[in-house]
Amino acid sequence: MPGRNGQRRESLDEILAQIRACRLCATHLPHGPRPVLHASPTAKLCIVSQAPGLRVHETGLSFNDASGDRLRDWLGIDRETFYDESRVAIAAMAFCFPGYNEAGHDLPPRKECAATWRARLFAALPQFETTLLVGTFAQAWHLAGQAKGGMTETVRAWRDYAPRYIPLPHPSWRNSGWIKKNPWFAEELLPYLRRRVRRLLAA
Repeated sequence: MPGRNGQRRESLDEILAQIRACRLCATHLPHGPRPVLHASPTAKLCIVSQAPGLRVHETGLSFNDASGDRLRDWLGIDRETFYDESRVAIAAMAFCFPGYNEAGHDLPPRKECAATWRARLFAALPQFETTLLVGTFAQAWHLAGQAKGGMTETVRAWRDYAPRYIPLPHPSWRNSGWIKKNPWFAEELLPYLRRRVRRLLAA
């Protein structure tokens, strides 16, 4: 299919195969490359996060950890639905586990990944009615300068972006304190999020 400037548009199958074979950052990844993403041409909902963690690297399943359990609770869906690629796409800002810093925390996603693959991937993906932006890296890229300056401010302003985008904090246990300090998140945003996800996935 022709794309911009008359060039042939890449199919989703083509771009997914290229991403999964990518070794661009191999020398920088302490655990080696293992691109992890989930997508199909029929997906209704897209989840964008930061980068895979070690457990995701080992299992090949995005959010296959306690953070994923919390995220699935936020969405009001079970594991079977969450991992149904025909309904839910999951595409982090970087597709490989970047490793840990000296404090034992996950390093940020490598910038080469988004620079190389992101625009091409989303040109081939469906036009999602709703994309969940989990964390500051996802919000900064997908909101293209429309983020409010910080994660809290951006998530608090979720009505400015919904329904196309819904910004969320990362569901890591490290954010439990943030959730307690911001009760509006559970009282206002989560009920809307669950209704939105239920409507999309029922279509």
